[in-house]
Formats: sequence, C-alpha cells, structure tokens
Amino acid sequence: MSGSRTGRPPVPRTVRAPAAPRPPRENPFVRFSTRAKRAWDRPLTAYYLILGGSLLITVLGLVMVYSASQITALQMSLPGSYFFRKQMLAAVIGAVLLYVACRMPVKLHRALAYPILAGAVFLMALVQVPGIGLAVNGNQNWIALGGSFQIQPSEFGKLALVLWAADLLARKQERNLLAQWKHMLVPLVPMAFLLLGLIMLGGDMGTAIILTAILFGLLWLAGAPTRLFVGVLGVAAALGAILIQSSSNRLGRFRCIGATEMGPDGSCWQAVHGIYALASGGLFGSGLGASVEKWGQLPEAHTDFIFAVAGEELGLAGTLSVLALFAALGYAGIRVAGRTEDPFVRYAAGGVTTWITAQAVINIGAVLGLLPIAGVPLPLFSYGGSALLPTMFAIGLLIAFARDEPAARAALAMRQPRFGRKRGAGGTASNRSPRSWNTMRRRATARSSGER
Repeated sequence: MSGSRTGRPPVPRTVRAPAAPRPPRENPFVRFSTRAKRAWDRPLTAYYLILGGSLLITVLGLVMVYSASQITALQMSLPGSYFFRKQMLAAVIGAVLLYVACRMPVKLHRALAYPILAGAVFLMALVQVPGIGLAVNGNQNWIALGGSFQIQPSEFGKLALVLWAADLLARKQERNLLAQWKHMLVPLVPMAFLLLGLIMLGGDMGTAIILTAILFGLLWLAGAPTRLFVGVLGVAAALGAILIQSSSNRLGRFRCIGATEMGPDGSCWQAVHGIYALASGGLFGSGLGASVEKWGQLPEAHTDFIFAVAGEELGLAGTLSVLALFAALGYAGIRVAGRTEDPFVRYAAGGVTTWITAQAVINIGAVLGLLPIAGVPLPLFSYGGSALLPTMFAIGLLIAFARDEPAARAALAMRQPRFGRKRGAGGTASNRSPRSWNTMRRRATARSSGER
C-alpha cells in the first residue's frame, strides 16, 4: 500500500547536488612572491625603500658609533660620548643637506655640478699645500677647520664626479654623441684621472678605488662598447698593480686576505681581530656595549671596522639586517635609474648607487677577510662627518629622483591625512564650509544637503 500510515502522501526527498570541489590551496611561497611583486611594482616603493633604508642605517650607525668609540675616546682622555656627539652633529647637518637635495629641482642639480666639481678640485689640491694639509694614518688628505674639526675633500670628490659626469653624459646623449668613443671618454676619463691623481698624491688608495668604480659604472650606463670598457679596465688594473707593488703597506694588505692567524711580526693584526669579533658574536651577539675587541684590540673599531663590532654585539642577525638594508637601498637605486626617461637622472642615480654599494661591498668584504683592507668607511654607518655629509646629500638626490617619477608624483599628490576636516573661516555651523574627508585614494566631500 502506497502512502504513509497517516494517510498523507509521502514527501518526495530532494536529491542533494554533489558538492563542488574545493579549489586547491595556493602555495604560500607563490602567494608571498605574488604579494611581494605587487608591492614592489607600486609607484612609491623605491621612495620608501631609499628613505626608510637610509634612515635606519644612519640611526643604527649612530648607536654603533656610540658603542664602539667609547673606549677609544677614554683612551685619548676624552669624554666617552665625544665621537658620538661629533657624529650626531654631522648627521643633523647631513639631514638638512638631504632635505635640501630632495627638494631641489633637477635643473638646479645640473647647475650645481660644475661649481661642486671646481670646489672639490680646489680643496683636493689645497690638501697638498704644506701647512694646510694634514696627514692622518699616513695619508695626507685632510684639511683642518679649527679645533677638532677636519674635512676630507676627497669624499666630496665622489659627489662632484657623479653630478658633473651625469650632466656631461646627458648633454652628449641629447646630441647623439655617445656613439663615438672619443665623446664618451673625453673629457670624462681625463677629469676622473685628475681626481684620482690628486687622491693618490695623498696616498688614499681606498677612495681611489671607489672613484674608479664610479667611473666604470657611468661608462657602463652610457653604453660603452665591450672593447672600450675592457681597455679602460685594463689600464686601471695595470696602474693599480703598479701602485700596489710600489708600496709594502698595500702589498701587505693583499697578503692578509683570508688570514685567521697573525704573523710572527704582528702582521694582519686588524684583519684577524676583525674575524675574532665576528666569530664571537654568535647568532644574536653579546649585547650593545659588550664588545671585547673594541678594548684596544681592534684598530679603527668605530670607523673602518665598525661592522666587526656590530657583528660582535648584534650577532649574525644584526649583520644580516645591515646587509639587507644596503641591498634594499641599492635595489631601489637601480629601479630609479632603470625607470626614468631623463638621461641625467639615470646617470646620476646609477652613479650614486654604484658609489654606495661599491663602498659598502669593499668595507664589508675587508672585514670578512674576503678583500684587502682599503681603509674606506661603511656608508652612513661608520664614524666620519666628511664621509657622511656628501653621502646624505647623494641619498637626497635618489629621493628626489624617486619622487620625480610620474606615477610617484601622482601617488604623492593624492596622499593626504586619513582623517581630517578643513575648518572654515568662521561663522556658525550653517554657513561653515563643508567637511572634507581625505584618504590615500580619493577625496570625498560631504554634500551640502546634509546627506552622509
């Protein structure tokens, strides 16, 4: 008998449709790389990387200068914060220079290229005048400014070469002259050799290497042919070999590459103690101020070998953080140079990026025992106002160029406080100007009819 016991017709059962298959879970690594690529493609990424990276390096450098220089200052019968206060003063002046440089238009940067070059050449020549130039650690490349303040003109020569060469190459590219090797080399290479000669008269091999790296970076950006590039590189390598062979001090530095033990005559002392400092740091370091090597064992602990003290006190985590900041700064500089249509911006950004990254690689490589000790400071990190001021001005250049991109200009123009209200000139609420709510993406103004 069909039907139920109650006499009601049976309720037909609904057949459930098969559940749709779940979409496969996305690989977390693929998702992370996609988000990272999306974030990197944003217009203001380079701007934030340059500004934030340089700020973090400078602040961390101030902390490490204070920690690494206390013992040296006390040994010289000076207050423990002596070098820190001088570095802080240089950082404040450098911050002003950075702000001025990032606000200056590109035309003004190009107009200042020749005066800065002339001033740098004059000061570098003045160093060799007896009674004016000072010798520090065997290198005569300083000028006394009075009191305890000194200036190293060769540091400003790097900035001068970048600005002047960028303007020169940009004007020649606009006239389609860079296809001829004579116009590519003259007067760029002779001027670079003039600066190198003035630097080498004082015996500063490290700064000469940085200046040579800037020259090759500019030639590479200008599209120098391989044969021309190799030829200039060969001449520079031959001159460098002659200069190294002519000095027992420079030759001894090359012999200390990879050294883990000192010689019987005490050679490689600085290189070996730098390795000791890094090795004793461990994963997270011994803590700020707890370095042992800075107690007179490690020479130049607050200048050339400050990275070793950072490794001892902050450990592997601290040194990798510093490396990551410099990598981000260099990557952002390459992006600025690669995305611009202005030839001056491309050459200037490429020159500054080459300068900072090459100097960081040479300094860190020497501390790690992979390169000879060149005696160059770690940019934005080591003690030294003469090195900090032109470097911060160069960072201001990169910030200005990053802001000058069309997409970055549009994004900055839309940046307003997330919440805010424009106040009227006065009066009652009925005749006061309407509210204006500002966000990152759009500006929404409330209607005067009272709608929300």
